[in-house]
Amino acid sequence: MAGMSTLKDRLRTDLTTAMKARDELRSSTLRMVLAAVTTAEVAGKSAKVLSDDEVVAVLTSEAKKRREAATAFADGGRAESAERETAEAGVIAEYLPEQLTEAEIAEIVTEAVAATGAAGEGMRAMGKVMGLVQQRTKGRADGGAVAAEVKRQLGA
Repeated sequence: MAGMSTLKDRLRTDLTTAMKARDELRSSTLRMVLAAVTTAEVAGKSAKVLSDDEVVAVLTSEAKKRREAATAFADGGRAESAERETAEAGVIAEYLPEQLTEAEIAEIVTEAVAATGAAGEGMRAMGKVMGLVQQRTKGRADGGAVAAEVKRQLGA
């Protein structure tokens, strides 16, 4: 079927493989992710097939939820649950584009600050810089890490 997401196909194929291998963690994580993709497809006025970029956006969101839950569980003294969430985030990360390093994020932010002429404007320029940076880091960097670097460079 034309327009079908190849990433979604890969998730489905890997789910079947994980189920045959009786890999419980991988199977349940991929089931959850595929359910989230399906939910995104039927959300809105009309159902649609997500592009790979849209599937990456869903995966990024799901990975973020796992990281946040792991932190919450760890803070609450529930190490076992935190480990499970961290493991699920690891499985999801395998399907995301390679993540940018802190140095790469800093370099992109520096270029964006220069391109927008935001140096010296402080936090007023945050939105302008973030808009440019997010286009270049989409799906490849945690938004919180990017925002922290923008704030640091704008001198907040």
